[in-house]
Amino acid sequence: MFLELIGTIFAGFAVAGVVMLVNRLTGGRLPRWLTPVAAGLAMILVTIGSEYSWYERTRSALPEGLEVVQEVESRAFYRPWTYAAPFVDRFAAVDTASVQTNENVPDQRLADLYFFGRWAPLAKLPVAVDCAAGRRANLADGAEFGADGAVENADWVAAGPDDPVVRAVCEVS
Repeated sequence: MFLELIGTIFAGFAVAGVVMLVNRLTGGRLPRWLTPVAAGLAMILVTIGSEYSWYERTRSALPEGLEVVQEVESRAFYRPWTYAAPFVDRFAAVDTASVQTNENVPDQRLADLYFFGRWAPLAKLPVAVDCAAGRRANLADGAEFGADGAVENADWVAAGPDDPVVRAVCEVS
């Protein structure tokens, strides 16, 4: 965040410098208000560009085995351009490299689900997925494992086989 702020300020100073140079080369023919307006517009454009490029930069930096399963696009009335072209400010990814199975219950698998946000800290949630039934459960709230290794006392959600989390976890062999 700090580096983005520095980059935004630098862009404003750079564009202001270019406008002042052009004004000097043209003999002072440009209006005086053009320098701060151009600097402000440059800072706004750099901020918008940073918002729109955050998701791709973050996704490309993900380690091997993290598969993006959901993206959340942002639209806001104070950013009217987001209604025409929304940007991704949050997403969820499953760690397919660390999927665990139990030979006693081969249809149930454990995986870690990570939540990324533009200005939010990284959050991790362990989930259980029942591939045969097409359901999943969060393991953060007191779920236990029975003697046979099956997940018990969990709030299962009937997500269906087309759910991106269920699909990503169940495709791992």
